Amino acid sequence: MRRFFVLCAAGFLPLNAGVFDDGTKNVALTVGSGSGYNSNYTIVGITANYFALNGLSVGLGYRGWFGGSPTINEVDLPVTYYVPLKKNLRPYAGGFYRHSFISDGFDDYDTYGARAGISYVKGSGYVSIGWAQEWYSRDNGDKSSRGYPEISAGASF
Repeated sequence: MRRFFVLCAAGFLPLNAGVFDDGTKNVALTVGSGSGYNSNYTIVGITANYFALNGLSVGLGYRGWFGGSPTINEVDLPVTYYVPLKKNLRPYAGGFYRHSFISDGFDDYDTYGARAGISYVKGSGYVSIGWAQEWYSRDNGDKSSRGYPEISAGASF
């Protein structure tokens, strides 16, 4: 049990996080696919993050759902913590709020979510792979939540 507490405490030490340092900014691109409203979509997104503390980012993102109807545009506010365990591999966990704008007379809606995964860091860039789970703030037919894999690539400056 003592080892568990030591490992948990080590994750909060202000170790040098490199591309995830305090004051660093980064931009990440995301590409994926999704389905909804009886359509299949290609999802393309961009997120800008600012590291308020070593390893802790706050951001603003946009995702567009293309190739289906209705048109879906999303804005999200993510908060993510990158655990400083190894120089090139950084586990991460975070949460987000997302607002979805839906065309063609459909109601807009909000979701809240959590994500976790791992980032591979090389120089000032990184690639992340993980899982996101989001919960709908209103009734969405037979779904109250959905989960999906996430893959993104980013560069810090």
